Parts: sequence; structure tokens; C-alpha cells
Amino acid sequence: PEFLRWPNHDNSWAWLGQEFWELKSTGCKGAIVMPLLSCQYLQGHRELYLAHLVLSFITMGYVWQEGEKEVLPRNLAIPFGEVSEMLGLPPILVHTDFVLVNWKKKNPQGNLEPIVTLPGGTSTVGFILVSLLFYSKLMINVCFCEGLRRAFPSILADRKALLSVGPFLCNPLVPFLFFSWKDNPVLPEGLLYEGLCEEPLAYSGGSAAQSSTLHAFDELLGIQHQKESGKISGFLHRMRKYMPPHHQAFIEEIRSVPRLRDHVLSSGNQDLQSTYNKCVAVLSELRTYHITLVTKYIIIAAKKAKNNISQTTSPPSFLEVVGTGGSRVLKFLKSVRDTTKEAMIQL
Repeated sequence: PEFLRWPNHDNSWAWLGQEFWELKSTGCKGAIVMPLLSCQYLQGHRELYLAHLVLSFITMGYVWQEGEKEVLPRNLAIPFGEVSEMLGLPPILVHTDFVLVNWKKKNPQGNLEPIVTLPGGTSTVGFILVSLLFYSKLMINVCFCEGLRRAFPSILADRKALLSVGPFLCNPLVPFLFFSWKDNPVLPEGLLYEGLCEEPLAYSGGSAAQSSTLHAFDELLGIQHQKESGKISGFLHRMRKYMPPHHQAFIEEIRSVPRLRDHVLSSGNQDLQSTYNKCVAVLSELRTYHITLVTKYIIIAAKKAKNNISQTTSPPSFLEVVGTGGSRVLKFLKSVRDTTKEAMIQL
């Protein structure tokens, strides 16, 4: 489609992205024969993000469709690395690709749809669009407590509204889209980007932990995830490196100012403290709901996928345990939820 075309540039990437469904059955072999394209003609952040989106999906399809591969061909690895460096993102599919930039309007007044054609039908489309709309609802005015007082109850209402779209997500998702080559037993050394590096590189896959919105909430409310000798906190902070640089800067800006929780605690104002606790409670409920979603649509889906694959070391088997970003998924999510609760102020 025209949306996937770059002026003054060979559009092999666009073609490969457009033909993703068909190439899925052949293991994306087109990645081997496509020309080595230069990124110098890409102009502006829109074209760069579009290129990263398309190249990330081609990469995940190539690596995982016919069983894991240890080398990414130079015709794909070099431009993917160049685009990633320009954007300050790692050369792997991240949350920004899968959700934040993977949408367009069907027409100027129409509904949204993903830019890249994906395997998985309505289940995958629903997963992308619901995630996108949900995160867009999380945008709040962090300057005024009155804004927070109104915003957090609306977040809870939006969470409940998501239940109505459950039927769109009831089929197993396409797990290879999320897999990492960091802490992954099927790629223990990582992935070698041919022509880009001499040693394999290890990156975590796409994860909701790469959402800048939830990190901003944690910093704003003074929630500190430091259980298990900092392992949880370390993982979350590592995920910030998978965000666009300006998202990272925004979170650090919030982190640099005096903590809201300290101000509320020292104020001695019980009404203010009660309002703060309600905000924390909503965030805790949100994370409880996320656990439910991950259990139903990732873990159970991965178990079903594993039943259809003979090799027990296959990616779905790995995903069932560790989740999309490489974390021990349920243990990790419950710990994040529990440390969120601990931020509540005793009245």
C-alpha cells in the first residue's frame, strides 16, 4: 500500500512487510535475497519509525518462523541496525513498534487499523488496537493534584471497559512476535547481526514493561520496585532503554523532582493522603487485571501452541514460563503489583 512506501527509496521493505502473511508459511526467506538498502534517504521521524516497524516484524518472522536462527542476514541486519541507532532504539521489535506506531486510520473519519499486516487475524489486530487505545487513555495532567483526582478513577473505568473487547483476544496470539534473544535458552548466545557486529547481541523482546506511561506513574507516585535484591527494579529500569529517548527523558524528568508521596506524607492532610491512596489502589487494580490478561492470552495461549509443536524447547514453551520480555512472568507481575500496594500510606 502507498502508506508503506518511501519516496526515492527501493520499497523491498514495504513489499516484504505487506506480504508478511504469505511469507509466514515460507519462513520469510525473502529476507535473504532482498537488496541491501541504505537508510540515508529516510527523512524525518515518521519514515524512520515506519522503517523500524517494518524491519522489526521482518526480523521476528525470519528468526522464529521455521525455528530459531542464530544469524540475521546482513541485508536485513545492517539497515535495521542503522535505523535503530538513528532512533535510539534496539534492533528488535519493541513495544513502540508493536503498539505505539503500528496504526493508521482506515479513512480520515474511520476507525484504526494496524499498518503492518499480521498473522493472527482479529485476535492480533484486537491486541494491538486495544493496547493502543488503553495507553492513550492513560495520558494525564501531572501538574495538578485535582487533575490526578479526576484521572485515576477514569483509568479504572477504562480498565473495566476493556472487558467488553475480550472476544477479540480469545484466540492464541502469534508468540514469535514477542520473543527475545536475551536469557532465552533456544538462543543462549543471542543473535549475530551479520555485517553489524562480530559477536552475537542479546535483546529483550516487546513487553508492556516498555510502556513509558506506567513507568511515569511509578515515578510520579513514588513507587519503588526493589524486591529480590533489586532484580525486579533492575529489569524495569533495563526496559526503559527500549523506549524512545524522549520517553526516557520524560520519566527521568519526573524522577528528578521531589517525590509526590513524600509531600503527601509530610502534609499531614488525611484527605490528600486518602486521595493518594485511591490513586495507588487504581494502579494496583490495573496491574492485577494485567496479570489476568497475561494468564489468559499469553500463558494459556502458549500452552495451547506448545501442544501443537513436538519440540519442548520451542519458543512457545519458553514464553509460557518467562513472558514476552524475558521475565519470569507471573512471579514478576505479582511482585510489581505487590510493591505498588506497599506504597499506600497508613491513615
